[in-house]
Amino acid sequence: MRPSATFRALALAFIGALALTSTASAAEIHVMISGGLTAAYKALVPEFERRTGNKVLTAFGPSMGTTDNAIPVRLERGEPADVLIMVGYALGDLIKRGKVIADTRVDLVKSPIGIAVKAGAPKPDISSAESVKQALLAAKSVAYSDSASGVYVSTEMFAKLGIADQMKAKARMIPATPVGEIVAKGEAEIGLQQISELKPVAGIDIVGPLPDALQKITVFSAGIASASIEPEAGKALISFLASPDARDALIKSGLDPIAKGATH
Repeated sequence: MRPSATFRALALAFIGALALTSTASAAEIHVMISGGLTAAYKALVPEFERRTGNKVLTAFGPSMGTTDNAIPVRLERGEPADVLIMVGYALGDLIKRGKVIADTRVDLVKSPIGIAVKAGAPKPDISSAESVKQALLAAKSVAYSDSASGVYVSTEMFAKLGIADQMKAKARMIPATPVGEIVAKGEAEIGLQQISELKPVAGIDIVGPLPDALQKITVFSAGIASASIEPEAGKALISFLASPDARDALIKSGLDPIAKGATH
């Protein structure tokens, strides 16, 4: 064989070996994620995959509740999970139950609750607690989520406003489905959910965040599942989501990034 042919053969063999090595070292990372971070996550994952060569496989569902796709229910079924991204206190509950490795928790973002109406509908005044109260009393129907924001709205905010009894007949919790979709269909005049979960929904107008006197900020956190098969690759994904490179996508989706490395 001539030297040039020999060189080409060796080069091709080397490239083939690199490809095999890359394939062998690539990880499949199983993620379970709740709605608050979903829009930003979907925008960021392709870049993480491009940089690392790893493949991210995602299961979506609420941080709590008993629906089939709720993250705690998925874990109990034994579905594969390396990374969990969910409401911080719900992740904390899973840490206490031994489902998540405690020292892998990273708090990623803060998420405010907003109010939405059907696109084109009149926007109520929500500039104060009293104006929110009047808007809720005037509405024929109100929807809220079955996750952190909805738990707060139904068990604390209505009572704080003194309208818990009036809300019983016309306010309802929406399991698993984004509240914005219910508002877009005209099945509720007012919807309350994290702004980051309202933003991706077509057919609604976001009136704005709850006023400070009523606002409840939800922290979304990530951690490595105790049963993880790819913990190191999972940690790399969490680090990427907590990095400066992810900030713009997080902010665009209505979230307030927490400084990298901030943990509880």
